[in-house]
Amino acid sequence: MIDDLDLGFDERDRGEKGKHRRSAMRKRKGKSGGGGRTVLALLLAFVLLGAIGGGAFYGFDRVQSYFVTPDYDGAGTGELTVEVKQGALIADIANVLYSAGVVKSAQAFIDAAEENSRSKNIQPGTYKVRKEMSGESALGMLLDLKNKIVNGITIPEGRSAKQTYKLLSEKTQIPVEDFEAAAKDPEALGVPDWWFTRNDGKKVVKSIEGFLYPDTYEVPPKATAEVILKEMVANFLTVTGKMQFAERVQKERGGISPYEALIVASLAQAEAGTKTDLGKVARVAYNRAYSGTFDCGCLEMDVTVNYYLESTGQQTKTSAQMTQKDLDNPKNPYNRKLRGLVPTPINNPGKDAMEGAMDPPEGKWLFFVAVDKEGNSEFAETYEQHQKNEEKAREAGII
Repeated sequence: MIDDLDLGFDERDRGEKGKHRRSAMRKRKGKSGGGGRTVLALLLAFVLLGAIGGGAFYGFDRVQSYFVTPDYDGAGTGELTVEVKQGALIADIANVLYSAGVVKSAQAFIDAAEENSRSKNIQPGTYKVRKEMSGESALGMLLDLKNKIVNGITIPEGRSAKQTYKLLSEKTQIPVEDFEAAAKDPEALGVPDWWFTRNDGKKVVKSIEGFLYPDTYEVPPKATAEVILKEMVANFLTVTGKMQFAERVQKERGGISPYEALIVASLAQAEAGTKTDLGKVARVAYNRAYSGTFDCGCLEMDVTVNYYLESTGQQTKTSAQMTQKDLDNPKNPYNRKLRGLVPTPINNPGKDAMEGAMDPPEGKWLFFVAVDKEGNSEFAETYEQHQKNEEKAREAGII
């Protein structure tokens, strides 16, 4: 019987010394403390088994399992998928992996995560993993985004809200009408009320247009239209927050509100043919609407006409197809001849377009025209120079 074994110390060694021994073994001092306790426990197990006799070593694996974290060796076999939910803690992920047969114990994964500072970078989503992997190997697969199964949809820059709803509906099978209904209250989707502020004296029209940030989104299972649009708005707020878009516009754009700058970003996104021209087109919009140097003080951009046609269910047109009635419809609040900016953004601009509107290059340009098939534009301060640029465009077969 183990109770009868003489372990090498007598009754006098008990008491205070025994208390200290027991106390010390209970303490954990980080990882080194846990490792020391395990080693001590294993040594004790060896002593006990040795005292019992060599034949008792058949039970060593059984004894060891009480003191060493169970873990598989290697990278595992086969393939299966696991889901890391939004907000999951390392312990939650460990339990998912253990339940799926990926790791031998939840603690094996937790230990590996504690040793790797990158473990905090695990993203929510569905991942390809293998069965019977070591905790370290499982962690490696979750940190490698090549193993992440992306069930997502990409919303390109410059798509209007209506176009965005159609793309989302095709991917999710959620009716377009559900997205339209959810979008009726932009503030309920997370747009702060202060965004709907104008300093140009025009009436504010609260619209979701401009706030559905173009990006690739992973659509959660059983997501609703409201959930998806909220995610897009949240992404917009994150991106513009990191850019300090609102703060810089208010500080640097001479009294123009962030909402007005967002409208200008959408105009630049629609009109510029290249990334390098986004800021210059934004400058043209500012100059036309605010500088007082453009006779009508209007935008005179055909893209605003097309936005009205699309939003009212009509067919959009090229500039050459537009009639005088299309261009100067008095019932159109996006009329290209109305002074100042249009009521809302006309699409959902990307980061580059917003940067162009936030920090446009200096220039007195009032005109621009694409002059080559790559989409590059020439900019002019006077109409006479603009006419020369138009001639270039004709020679290149652009207009």
